[in-house]
Amino acid sequence: MRTPVLATKLFVPRRRTRLVARLRLTEQLDAALDSGHRLTLISAPAGFGKTTLVIDWIEHVTRGRSETRVAWLSLDDGDDDPARFLTHLIAAFQRFDEGLGADALTLLGATQPIPVETTLTALINDLTAAAGQTVLVLDDYHAIEAPAVHDAVTFFVDHLPAQLHLLIVSRSDPPLPLARLRTRSELTELRASDLRFNHDEAEDFLNQVMGLSLSVGDISALETRTEGWVAGLQLAALSLRNLDDVSAFIDAFTGSNRFVLDYLVEEVLGHQPEQVRSFLLQTALLERLTGPLCDALTGGTDGSRMLEHLERANLFVVPLDDRRQWYRYHHLFADGLRVRMLAEDRERVRTLHQAASVWYEQHNLLEDAIRHAFAASDYDRAGQLIELAVPEIRRTRQDASLLGWLKALPDQEVRRRPVLSVFYGWMLMVSGDLDGVEARLDDAERELAGTPSVTWADTDELRTLPMTIATYRASLAQARGDVAGTTHHARRVLELAGPEDHLARSAGAGFLGLAAWAQGDVQTALQTFPQAVTSLHAARNPVEELSSTVVLAEMWIAAGRPSRARWLYEDALKLANAGGGERGGPVPVPTAGLHIGLAELDREVANLDSATRHLDTAKAVGERASVAEHRYRWFVAAAHVQEDGGDPDGAIRLLDQAERLYLRGFFPDVHPIAAMRTRLRIAQGDLASAANWASDRGLSATDDPSYLREFDHLTLVRLFLAQYRTHNHASALDDAVALLDRLHEPAHASGREGSVLEIRMLQALAHDAQGHRPLALEMLDQALAAAPEPEGFVRLFLDEGIPMISLLRSAQAGAGFLGGHARRLLAAGAMTGARPMTGAQVTLSEREQQVLGLLASELSGPEIARQLFVSINTLRTHTKHIFAKLNVTSRPDAVRRARNDGLL
Repeated sequence: MRTPVLATKLFVPRRRTRLVARLRLTEQLDAALDSGHRLTLISAPAGFGKTTLVIDWIEHVTRGRSETRVAWLSLDDGDDDPARFLTHLIAAFQRFDEGLGADALTLLGATQPIPVETTLTALINDLTAAAGQTVLVLDDYHAIEAPAVHDAVTFFVDHLPAQLHLLIVSRSDPPLPLARLRTRSELTELRASDLRFNHDEAEDFLNQVMGLSLSVGDISALETRTEGWVAGLQLAALSLRNLDDVSAFIDAFTGSNRFVLDYLVEEVLGHQPEQVRSFLLQTALLERLTGPLCDALTGGTDGSRMLEHLERANLFVVPLDDRRQWYRYHHLFADGLRVRMLAEDRERVRTLHQAASVWYEQHNLLEDAIRHAFAASDYDRAGQLIELAVPEIRRTRQDASLLGWLKALPDQEVRRRPVLSVFYGWMLMVSGDLDGVEARLDDAERELAGTPSVTWADTDELRTLPMTIATYRASLAQARGDVAGTTHHARRVLELAGPEDHLARSAGAGFLGLAAWAQGDVQTALQTFPQAVTSLHAARNPVEELSSTVVLAEMWIAAGRPSRARWLYEDALKLANAGGGERGGPVPVPTAGLHIGLAELDREVANLDSATRHLDTAKAVGERASVAEHRYRWFVAAAHVQEDGGDPDGAIRLLDQAERLYLRGFFPDVHPIAAMRTRLRIAQGDLASAANWASDRGLSATDDPSYLREFDHLTLVRLFLAQYRTHNHASALDDAVALLDRLHEPAHASGREGSVLEIRMLQALAHDAQGHRPLALEMLDQALAAAPEPEGFVRLFLDEGIPMISLLRSAQAGAGFLGGHARRLLAAGAMTGARPMTGAQVTLSEREQQVLGLLASELSGPEIARQLFVSINTLRTHTKHIFAKLNVTSRPDAVRRARNDGLL
């Protein structure tokens, strides 16, 4: 079901039959179109004829250029919601081509939030492929205040196809990159000084269009009084129709536009019959008018006839469609009428808003009904209407509108409506306010258990609310790292869900699988989580179904089965590229996450070219098919590739970006980004920063094993090893060995073969650092022999740098599995480079290398100097340089460090 769009927002308002010809302005608009400018901005206060000018120009353009199409969108404060704005924007283009923006609309309907840029890219791609020239008009842009919408329009302007021209009509300058567009000569501007009537235009308007017979002196005086302000001239002309003393009237008003407006509205109303005056005042609060709606407010039956009469009388009524069904008042005129109505009968205004709300509800225009309920301060009605609107608002991701309504409601009204309490809680969780969620869910359960104090809307959301509450409690528990709580609430979801509640069943099974994963029980997770995928398939939710593939693949990698993960990614890509298979046709799906997963797998086997291609593809399709909770993963994968390319600082910057995008509460945080960054710091030799991280995380060698902290603990082990190599801290090496022993048992028992391989590999390095190379090689051999797919893990070994290279060099000469695998790893390292353990590879000059070799001998300093035919002072200089490069302060430390790093 597509969100209904009020058709009058998309109609180009009808051109009046009698208009002042403004060739000087239409020629400027023609020039903007011909010159290829991206944007035309018409910015001036109300009443300067901005929209009228554009309507006149559009008729001129479409008559003279048959290939030019016009998309029109009249904006209002409801368009402050990005999803609603995009829906209406797409609908404007679909007025002349129903296929334009089809993919973008599908993305808007995704159950998970899709970045605005993603949806716009899908639309822009369609517009780029469309033939012919198009003009898009955004009228009343001043109604937009949301930064997210301004950002969307900025993105749109920056990526406009060459054949599309944007024309914005606004009372104030929008916060768009106007200065940049001016500098590039891509902007045409018309302002109040351009739009003011000059003397000839004022004369034509007053005497020809308005049918007066004013003298040149009176016209000049009136032009001076109004400063060419079109609305002021029109109101003055209406007042002059029934006056004999024109000059006295003109002399009677002066000052600001606001003063002139108040004065002239009073004059116009004073000359209308009581029936017309009453109709104008009672209907002034409506943004758009149609006969039946007006009748609902006035209690009459002649609303349509009255609107036609007002148009004929030139009483500031603008037709909005070709059939004369919908109109609007000129904004300034409506403002004046509303001020007058409030002054006369404030309580009557409230009653009129309630009547409008009822009419809009009856015609399934819930957003308008809600707006008028708020205007009437009828919060009980507004709350019930929001309950009715929740399904469609959430389906179309208009979260900003929903949050705005919930915040506008008195808190008591929200708390006594359980549906609203629950969704308020969810929006708090998405924003990161975990502490505020629990109270909202408690409020909802308390209201459901008691006697309702208000009438609740009878919706599916109310029926399934207990399941929704349990689902959100499971999500909240997971965000807090409460595995037992996640499991408890997930089971509660499954107890409450019926056979056809596929989404609830997918949530229950999904959180059970994620809870098992968080506990490190990968085998149970792999048995449970696929049930969630099956339920999502039954719910015909391809976006969520394929998004879940990413999670399932991560579980298989943890189980030491990267080939299974690769199969899942590639199979999902085939399904997506085939158009969704039995899902019912082409559906934009989160293929970006699939490509990122393949990039990570390729990077792990040292295929950086393929990894980079997948990342490039993910970046391209990610603009059209990404899921918010997975967006950070691109930056993580790119950081790993950047790291392998020898740019650790660039990798850290990418991880910083990933951290900003990471959303808590969706999946267990088994690979914390802060720990990834710390591993890079260790590789750079920045052990102080790494030690600070460990202290901040409260990590120690005596911690109990926990899968949610396993990545942290394995990072701590690397810190211990680096501290031993650099500073000869024997206790650090002992701590590393002890911690690895404790981590191994639960990893092995839970079937986490990926973890087992990493732990065994680090144990081999620790034994080697202790001087037990045979034991280290035996440990490495056992680890590789026991791993289900050791060939899928290459960077795991190469990232340990020169200590691992040294160990593999000892192993390569041997026969059997270890020797063959060591040779493959060394070959991969030769092609892609292995990470040194203390920043950049230590580079010694030929002479320094000779000195280092002799330092490892039994020779004394003077004997080494004689051997090299240098003075003792020259030897000391070489030795000092070697110590500095190896970050040591003594000869024994230099020899030990050189051997660890493979320099000897």
